[in-house]
Amino acid sequence: MPTTASPSTTFTVYFTGRFWVGVYEHHDHGWVRAARVAFGSEPGEAELYEWLLAHGGALGERAARAPWVREGRDGARGRMNPKRAQRQAAKEAARPRASTAAQEAVRAEQESRAAAAGEARRQDREEERGRRRGIRRARARARHRGR
Repeated sequence: MPTTASPSTTFTVYFTGRFWVGVYEHHDHGWVRAARVAFGSEPGEAELYEWLLAHGGALGERAARAPWVREGRDGARGRMNPKRAQRQAAKEAARPRASTAAQEAVRAEQESRAAAAGEARRQDREEERGRRRGIRRARARARHRGR
């Protein structure tokens, strides 16, 4: 069991794709205890501060009742093969990261604007082709009539 020489505590909030989740972690000499809480909409800093004042003690008690887990363990695996580690790192880097709802909303708006602009460009090209074809047809008719 760890001692209380230099413990540290962190509270991290992230978006899982459906919910905003807060994770309370207590680190102590290579061991970790944690508790998790789910929020509804994205909490602001003031809301988080108020929530922690009201419910932080209970969250800390839940973490204190949680079992100690060795920090940084990767299943039952010891040292990892460097090539496997490199492949896993490349796979993690290629995987899309969880982003905030605001970032996703901005990205969706940009995509919709790009799609609308592409549609407008396609329509303009079609109109220009139609206009040029009309001019060619008028010339051909004029030639046919001997003008």
